[in-house]
Amino acid sequence: MVDVIEIALILTLFSDGLFVERELLRLQWGPVTRAIVVAMPITLGVLALIGHTLFTSLSWAEAFLLAAVLTPTDPVVTSSVVTAQRVPAIVRHTLNLESGLNDGLALPFVLFFLVLAQPGGDAGGEGLRVLGEAAFGAVVGLVIGIIGGRLHHYLPGGGITRRYEGIYAIGFGLAAFGLADVTIGNGLIAAFVAGIAMGAAEHEIPNAFVEFAENVSAISQVITFFIFGALIVATGYHGDIWRLVIFIALALLLARPLAIMISLVRSRLPRPQKAFIAWFGPKGVASMLFALFVLKSTVEQGELIFDIAAFTILCSIVAHGLTDTVGASWIERQMARRSEAEEPGPQDEVPGQMLS
Repeated sequence: MVDVIEIALILTLFSDGLFVERELLRLQWGPVTRAIVVAMPITLGVLALIGHTLFTSLSWAEAFLLAAVLTPTDPVVTSSVVTAQRVPAIVRHTLNLESGLNDGLALPFVLFFLVLAQPGGDAGGEGLRVLGEAAFGAVVGLVIGIIGGRLHHYLPGGGITRRYEGIYAIGFGLAAFGLADVTIGNGLIAAFVAGIAMGAAEHEIPNAFVEFAENVSAISQVITFFIFGALIVATGYHGDIWRLVIFIALALLLARPLAIMISLVRSRLPRPQKAFIAWFGPKGVASMLFALFVLKSTVEQGELIFDIAAFTILCSIVAHGLTDTVGASWIERQMARRSEAEEPGPQDEVPGQMLS
């Protein structure tokens, strides 16, 4: 099962990187940067504090591991939000780009706290090791991704046959993982960076790249959902229900919303757009895969961390899935009212008419 989880995570991270649109990132970098650089660490800290306070059996390393597992977001859960034209473009792009980046950026934190939470973990030594592996993996992914993106146009016949383009893209992602993994790098980071680099090296990503990567990633995600659901039933939850309920409520209603609202202070986004971005941060496939990694590790409270994360993810999917259409309608109304309020009234046109 570990191999299945790892393959699913490789494909998910590579696809996330490949789908990070260079032009959108250049044009809409402000809110995304704030969400990643400011909101993500705040979310991590708040979730860790809540987890350690409610579940006293968790060490600080285990509490931060739980937080790192639940930090990534997944817009697939609320696909009608990121595809609905009635949702402002900057909101859709921010949610899309943030989710594409935070899966890969959360991984080093998961790996660091995963090692630190295991018996005999040393913060200083393990931190340097994880950082070094992540940095080398990023370099490997960058080189492999650029080569893959540039080489595509110089293959025999002016380009690879369309039917093989998708396999070509996935092949470079797996190559980046393999090369980093057999050396001294982190293969998962390499796969994520390779996706970004390949997308950046291509002036226009072929549709076959996207379609094939989406299909393969979707298949792996279905398998992940199946394994995840089966394990929820098998492991259950044997702690205090009220602690779990409070944690889930605070995780969904406080941690990310508070972090996003803080990160967007003094930004030019209207308040309804800030509130919309703050709420729609559903937990999804990446969090599932990270939770499964924790479950299969030697962390003492690994099963408890998995149980808490599993039910939080489940509630997030339900809550955000049920509110996506309602939320899209709400922000459409809010932006319409804002536009009407900003339009000049008849009294504003009188002086101009009199002067003419």
